[in-house]
Amino acid sequence: MGDGSAIVERYKQALQNQDMSVLDEIYADDAVQEWPQSGERIVGKANIKAINENYPGFPKATERRTMGSGDIWILETELDYDGQRFNSVSILEIKDGKIAKETDYFGSPFEAPEWRSQWVEKS
Repeated sequence: MGDGSAIVERYKQALQNQDMSVLDEIYADDAVQEWPQSGERIVGKANIKAINENYPGFPKATERRTMGSGDIWILETELDYDGQRFNSVSILEIKDGKIAKETDYFGSPFEAPEWRSQWVEKS
């Protein structure tokens, strides 16, 4: 995997187990998390952890794919908010063995239009 692989594995375990105590060890003190769709920027490990600990109805996370090497990693995850599903992509930037920046994108699944069915496979 690469330099950041151990941190990425700890990150995935924290999400899957909803163990927010792990965030103290994997994020840099001055880490930044950005959610471009809502225009939010969370600055500092303490704020990132507080949001996760206070998140109402924290979703169940299921990994779809992880790829990367060195200090840049991309995670595709399905988030299940008590039956409401979202697909997410997280870009993790690692510096000095900690997550320094995380950018998350979220999207709702939608029905594919019939007109293009002749050219696609359902996944």
